[in-house]
Order: sequence, then C-alpha cells, then structure tokens
Amino acid sequence: MAVEQTHWWHLRRAVETLRAGGVIAYPTEAVWGLGCDPWDEAAVANILALKQRPQQKGLILVAAHPEQVAYLLDPLPAELRQAALSHWPGPVTCLLPDIHRQVPEWLRGRHASIAVRVSAHPLVVALCEAFGGPLVSTSCNPAGRPAARSAIQVRQYFGEALDGILPGALGGQRQPSRIIDLVTNRVLR
Repeated sequence: MAVEQTHWWHLRRAVETLRAGGVIAYPTEAVWGLGCDPWDEAAVANILALKQRPQQKGLILVAAHPEQVAYLLDPLPAELRQAALSHWPGPVTCLLPDIHRQVPEWLRGRHASIAVRVSAHPLVVALCEAFGGPLVSTSCNPAGRPAARSAIQVRQYFGEALDGILPGALGGQRQPSRIIDLVTNRVLR
C-alpha cells in the first residue's frame, strides 16, 4: 500500500526536520512513536530527555527494509540473520548482536545488542525511505505513562516540545511490537 499523495508534503517536512536534528512523532503499527536521526547524538539525547528515559536502556531502530540495516545483519551467523528476516517486515523487534560495535552507545545503552524492526506500516516505510536509512523508534510517552494512540494525546504529552508531527493513522496492531532476543529466542515483550 503506497502512502497517499496528500502526505508528500508532510513527509518532506518530516525528513527536513529529522535531517536538521529534530525530533518528530509519527504513527507506527500500534502506537505513536518518537523518532530522530539515530546518528545525531544531540537528537537522541533530546528524545531521552522528553521521555525521561535513561540512556542505559537503549532504543529501537526502525527501517523500511532489511537493506537499511544490512551492516548489522551481514556479520551475524546465517541462522540469526535468517531468524531476523523471518520476522520482517512486521511488528516484531529483534535484538541483533552488534558484533562489530557499529552502533553508538547512545543507541545501544548498556547492551551488546541493538533492537531493530523492519516495519510494514506504509507511512513508517515511506519515512525511512525518504530519510534514506533507519530511524530511532520509541513509544511516544513520558516514562510511566501509556503510549500515545492519537495525535491529540501526542500534543497533550509534549505540546510544543516536538519539532514536528507526521500525520497519519496507526496500523492494525493492538499491542506494541514484540521484542525477541535472537540469541536466546526469548520473547521480552
């Protein structure tokens, strides 16, 4: 399903905001997410401050397709790589060992792995494609509060503190993405 033509302007503005170091809210499969350029340490720090989330917990990367995270998949043993690919695209986040320490600590937190999801949500896919790579994806809520399920709730939580909101509808999922540790095959959420 392609993103409707009426979204092109909003999508362009969102990408400009991300490239300028901004933080945006956008709809995902089940809840609204906060996103930024994962390689921009100041933008990631801004998300953590907005959420009141400790950096040690780490964050999720969301991608449009596996090629956007090939640098993380390629070093993995074939069975782990295949396990990740079997869950994507879709609402499953896989913990990928960061074998070559390619992901900065401000994303991984205290972990040796990085949480990655390849989305099937058309707007998330379009956003990552237009941006040219994966984005930070974390639930849009202050710590201890339920994740936002509407743009109105996003505004109630963060008001003018966000640099942009990409309008759109949530996907059909009722719960946030499952998180699977590929090494242990344990479901963490």
